[in-house]
Amino acid sequence: MLNRFLFKHIDNSALIVFRIIFGLLIFSESVGAIFTGWVKRTLIDPEFTFSFIGFEWLQPLPGNWMYVYYAIMGVFGFCVMIGYKYRFSIIAFTILWTATYLMQKASYNNHYYFLCLLSVVMIFLPANTCYSVDAKQNPHIKSNSMPRWSALILMFNIFLVYTYGSIAKMYPDWLDTSVFELLMKSKQHYFIIGDLLQQKWLHYFLAYGGILFDGLIIPLLLFKPTRKWAFIISVFFHLFNSIVFQVGIFPYLSLAFAVFFFEPRTIQKLFLKKKHFYDNAEVIIPKYKTPLLIILSGYLIVQLLLPLRHHLIQDNVLWTEEGHRMSWRMMLRTKGGIVKYKVIDKSNYSEIPVKLSDYLSEKQSVIASTKPDVIWQFAQYLKKDFKAKGIDVEVYVNCKISVNGKPLKQLIDPEIDLASVKWNAFKHSDWILPSKQD
Repeated sequence: MLNRFLFKHIDNSALIVFRIIFGLLIFSESVGAIFTGWVKRTLIDPEFTFSFIGFEWLQPLPGNWMYVYYAIMGVFGFCVMIGYKYRFSIIAFTILWTATYLMQKASYNNHYYFLCLLSVVMIFLPANTCYSVDAKQNPHIKSNSMPRWSALILMFNIFLVYTYGSIAKMYPDWLDTSVFELLMKSKQHYFIIGDLLQQKWLHYFLAYGGILFDGLIIPLLLFKPTRKWAFIISVFFHLFNSIVFQVGIFPYLSLAFAVFFFEPRTIQKLFLKKKHFYDNAEVIIPKYKTPLLIILSGYLIVQLLLPLRHHLIQDNVLWTEEGHRMSWRMMLRTKGGIVKYKVIDKSNYSEIPVKLSDYLSEKQSVIASTKPDVIWQFAQYLKKDFKAKGIDVEVYVNCKISVNGKPLKQLIDPEIDLASVKWNAFKHSDWILPSKQD
C-alpha cells in the first residue's frame, strides 16, 4: 500500500508549471536584490555581517563582487525556469542561496529559509522532463509523469509553513491585536489605504483571519468543493501581504503551490495545452527505494521537530529569540531596545568608548540592540577587533528591550563579560535575564 501511495505515477503538469514559476521567482529575487539596492545595503556597505553562529567565516565577497554573485544566481534561476542543465543549475543556485542565507542576519526573512528548503527538495525532483531545454536536447528523459511523492513532499512543505504559522499566532499579544496595531502604525503613510490600516476592526479581522487562513487553507484546498473559493481567498490574502508588508516573492511562491491541489487535467488545460496527459497510473518502484525512504523520513522528522525546539529551551522565545529562526514564526512581534556596550581595557581597567555607528549599519545596530545572539556576536567581534590592536578587553552589555510596545526590561546581565562566554546552541544562555522580572 505504501508503494502504491508513494510511487504511483501521476501526470506531472503541476511540477512542470511549478518549476517554471519557481525559476522565474528565484531569478526575480536574485536580480531584484541588485536593482533595489538590497545587495548594496546588506552585503556591500557593512564592514562585516552577522553570519549564523558557526559560519562567521562566511562573509560577503570584497568590493562589488556580490553584484556578480547575485547576477550569477539570477542566471541559474533563469536556467531552472527554462529547464536548461536543470540539475546543475538548481544545485548551484541552492549552494549560492544557502550561503547568502547563512551569511547575514540583519535582513532575516522566513522566505529566505523557505527557499533554501525548496531548492534542496527541487534538486531531487524530475522537474525538467517536459517543457524544458533538457528534454528537447535529450528526448530520452522526456516524460509526462512523476511519482506521487514528488508532489507530496512539496505539499508537505507549504502545509508546514502555514500550520506552524497559525499555531505561533495563538498568544495574547496577537489575539488582542496589539501586535497589529504596532505593525500598522508604520504603514500610516501608505497611499489611499494608510488610514484604513489603522482601524481597530481591521486589526481584529487580520489577526483572527490570519490564524484561520494559515490553519485551514491547506485542508480547504485539498477538499474539492471548497478548493476554488480557498484559492480565491488565498489570492487576496497574499496580494494584501505583498502590498502592505512587502515580503518579496513569498506571497507569489505560496500561490504557486496551488497547482498541486487542482486536478492535473485542469493545470494542463490552463498552462500546457499541447502537453500529452498521463493517466496510466503505473506503480514504478525505483531501485533506490530504501535510501529514498530514509532520506524522506529523515527530512520530514527534522522539519516537524525543528520548529518545536524552543519549547525545550527555558523562558519565552519571544524574549530570548532562542529557537526563533527556522520555526515559521512570521511577523509575530515588534521589538525595540536601547543598548550600551562597555569595553574595558584589562591592562588598566579603563573604559574604551564604543559607538555602534562606527562599526554597524543602521539595520545591524537595530539587531545588535535587541537580539541576544547578535549581541553576543558583536561582543566577540569587539574583543577580536581590539585584540588585533594589541588590547585585551572585556565587553559588558547593558541592554533593555521592549516587546510589542511593553515597558523596557533588562535583557542582558550587565555584570557578565560576554566576550569570555561561549554560545549555547541547544540550551538557554544564563546571561539572558528572565522575561518576567519584578
